[in-house]
Amino acid sequence: MVIVTGAMVMAAGLGKRMRPLTASSPKPLVRVAGQPLIDHTLAHLAKAGVRDVVVNVHYLADALEAHVANAPFGLNYQISDERERLLETGGGLVKALPMIASDPFFCVNSDNIWVDGPRAALTQLAEEWNGTRMDALLLLVPHARAHHHGGSGDFHLDGQGRISWRKERKVAPFIFTGIQLMAKRLIEGDAGESFGTSRFWDKAIADGRLYGSIFDGEWFDIGTPAAIRPTEAWFTNG
Repeated sequence: MVIVTGAMVMAAGLGKRMRPLTASSPKPLVRVAGQPLIDHTLAHLAKAGVRDVVVNVHYLADALEAHVANAPFGLNYQISDERERLLETGGGLVKALPMIASDPFFCVNSDNIWVDGPRAALTQLAEEWNGTRMDALLLLVPHARAHHHGGSGDFHLDGQGRISWRKERKVAPFIFTGIQLMAKRLIEGDAGESFGTSRFWDKAIADGRLYGSIFDGEWFDIGTPAAIRPTEAWFTNG
């Protein structure tokens, strides 16, 4: 099991699909089940033993930065400022990389919620990490445990756990949860360039070094306001 003390929380998105709730609030501060979305993520990171967290900001950045500055959970926070230009997930990682405290590190989206199964999701990734074989290990969930997610899936896994993309107009059995463990060597690009994390994944797939781990807990895609009420009902009723 690898010890992971650093994490990147992706929180700079515009939250367009969450309107009108994001008209005056950044999406990570939308409240679900009693607390802001980002606090669900931070609580999991703290429980997993993470100490240092980088949070990127762009839309309504002042509000999000103020919240992070006063966030609980005993974590050390740094802000990766994308106010001038939104860099997407890949470019955001390139900009934040010097601030990320550990290698490998957790990279977690701030707009979904998960409930751990028999193993905590982050512990599962740390236990399954093999730095000699992997550049990234993605937490994947089957459709049956991907609440409020209507897509056709993202990935297939081979018998060794290596990932391949879903083919066009086909269905894939696993959905990316927005939770992954990454090696710093995978993160490369020009400073200030805007691009998605899929560029890193494509490289790792080509090298046979992108792996997946199947999550046995419950995962909630909080993509639109319509997902909030049924998610809260699940938390209430279990």
